[in-house]
Amino acid sequence: ATHKQYKMPQDDIYLPLHVGAEGKNSIGFSGDNTGENISIKNPFWCELTGLYWAWKNLKCDYLGLVHYRRHFKGKTKSNDKFDKIIKRQELETLLKKTDIILPTKRHYFIETLYSHYEHTHYIEDLEKSKKILETKYPQYLYAFDVVMKRRTGHMFNMFIMKKELADSYCSFIFDILFELEKQTNPSQYNKYQARLYGYISELLLDVWIMQNNLKYKEVPFINMEKTKWLKKGSSFLKAKFLGKKYDGSF
Repeated sequence: ATHKQYKMPQDDIYLPLHVGAEGKNSIGFSGDNTGENISIKNPFWCELTGLYWAWKNLKCDYLGLVHYRRHFKGKTKSNDKFDKIIKRQELETLLKKTDIILPTKRHYFIETLYSHYEHTHYIEDLEKSKKILETKYPQYLYAFDVVMKRRTGHMFNMFIMKKELADSYCSFIFDILFELEKQTNPSQYNKYQARLYGYISELLLDVWIMQNNLKYKEVPFINMEKTKWLKKGSSFLKAKFLGKKYDGSF
C-alpha cells in the first residue's frame, strides 16, 4: 500500500497499490478505486481502503498487506534494504507451517494496549468498538478484554494469510468498522487522529486471531525510512503524562 511514488519490491508476489486513489492523479500503480471499493474513505481508513479493494477484487491463494515504508524482512544478509524484503520462496516455506504471518510484536513496556490507546488517541472510539462487539459478536468479548490488557500487540495492519482466512477476517473487521463509522465523526479530529478506523483495526486483529485459535508465525519487519525515535518518544511521554494526543508530528 502506498499513497505516493516509491521504490517497490520486484518479487512477483507484490502488487503495488495506490491507496486513496479516487480523485487523485495516477502514480503509476494499480489504484484502490476500481471495482468494488471504498477508496474515498482513505483519509479516515488509511491502508484499509487497499485491504478492502484486495478482498473484494483479487483472486489469489494468499492475501497480505504491507506498506511502502514497512515490509516483512527476509533472512538475507544483504546490506540493501530492498533486497532484505522477504521473497516468495521463503514465504512459501513459512506458510506450509502456519496459518498466518504477522510482524514481530510491538512492546509497550509501561502501558497496556488499552491504556496506550487511551493516552494517544480518543478512547471513546475504542469503547464504541467494544459495544459493537457486544451486540454483533458477543463471543469475542472475552478475547477483546484479554488483548486490551496485554502490553504487546501485532501492529501496522500487516499480515499474510490464506485467502479464505482473509475473507473471514475482512468480513469481521469491516462489519465492525462500518458500524463504528455510523457512530463516529472523524472530521472533528486532526488529520492524524481522523484515521481512527485504521488504529482500531490494529487492535482487533489480535482479538480475531485469539478468538479463532489461529496459529501464526512472527517475522521481523524492516522500516525503509529512519524512525524518529526521539520525537516519537517525546510524543508518547506528552500523551501519557500531559494528556496531549498524538498529532502525527513525529
